Amino acid sequence: IEGLAGSIARAPFVAGEPIRQAKLVNAKGAGFMAAILPSGKRAVSIGVSPETGASGFILPNDHVDVVLTRRDREAEKATGTEVHVSDTILSDVRVLAIDQTVEEKNGQKVVVGKTATLELTPRQVETIELSRQIGTLSLALRSITDVGKGKAKIEDDSGARKSINVVRFGVSTVTT
Repeated sequence: IEGLAGSIARAPFVAGEPIRQAKLVNAKGAGFMAAILPSGKRAVSIGVSPETGASGFILPNDHVDVVLTRRDREAEKATGTEVHVSDTILSDVRVLAIDQTVEEKNGQKVVVGKTATLELTPRQVETIELSRQIGTLSLALRSITDVGKGKAKIEDDSGARKSINVVRFGVSTVTT
């Protein structure tokens, strides 16, 4: 049937019922995301840039970790210097879609995305929405071999975070 390829049924059909466009969702039409979203899941979009979205290498059906980077006000009070911390707030999240466009920069074509749509549980949606208010969200692309394995294994046996030396206005501070 012409024009129906790639369509998904909005509701079940009964034997002998005519196939009507009103009961279908076209792959390129409105409502397609809701039709492919698994039961109990939500689609939420977050803003990304080359710095926060793995330089455009994230594609639909890839899995990512969502990382929150924020200022640690308590540590700042204790040390008197600006302190930032990063935490993985969600692990092994499926990317449903990413808006990628090809732009030309310095004579070269580059792939740029501004939004990633993630498949989340209702509780994960709340975590994302709260996290947007307190800091910057980034996506860390997971290896295909790590999909379904939950949190990434900590390479360091101690489990402690490694410290970094931050030099700000000529003053050196070590942070974790």
